[in-house]
Amino acid sequence: MPHIDLVELVKTWGYYGLVFIVFSENGLFFGFFFPGDSLLFTAGFLASQGFLQIAALSAVCFAGAVLGDSFGYAFGRKVGPMIFKKEDSLLFHKDHLLRAEQYYNRYGAKTIILARFMPIVRTFAPILAGVGRMHYGEFLAFNVIGGALWALGLPLVGYYLGSAIPNVDRYLLPIVGGIIFLSILPIIVHIIRDPAHRANLIQAFKKILYGKHRHH
Repeated sequence: MPHIDLVELVKTWGYYGLVFIVFSENGLFFGFFFPGDSLLFTAGFLASQGFLQIAALSAVCFAGAVLGDSFGYAFGRKVGPMIFKKEDSLLFHKDHLLRAEQYYNRYGAKTIILARFMPIVRTFAPILAGVGRMHYGEFLAFNVIGGALWALGLPLVGYYLGSAIPNVDRYLLPIVGGIIFLSILPIIVHIIRDPAHRANLIQAFKKILYGKHRHH
């Protein structure tokens, strides 16, 4: 994935870009490409430096998160099991949906909250809730709680650190890197602990190594 300058992205696209990315990552198939966690933190930091208003930022991010999940739920409910039969493509990977299903089966409705902090899983969890015809009132409650924790919490953390720590911009890159690592850590652990995923990973490494040897 190419390097994305999050600071320039937020400064260039502002609130409109933020609400589009947050909505897309929480409700559209192609949304898993977006760096939601680090983007929200960076936006909060920029608000502490006067580039954005924290109240407006919080409002658009929260709205985008809740509406995105609701759209994903409606899509899953409308399309139903047919999406499981769809072949893999650039914007759709059945493995992503199945991964969300595993979390849903393990944690139940709480997955709607937990998935907010899990890249890829947060894109497909609301779709799966719609496929499973989860009661919308229950879904909406978890949707709002998860949206508040994620879409309000991360910008506020960025805003607080930007306001409290002098010259925190010097540490912005490693902080964002840490957020990205922590967000994907549960997925890494899950892949390593799951025998099937572990076998696939080992097989992929073998192909890479053997391919290099052949070229030499």
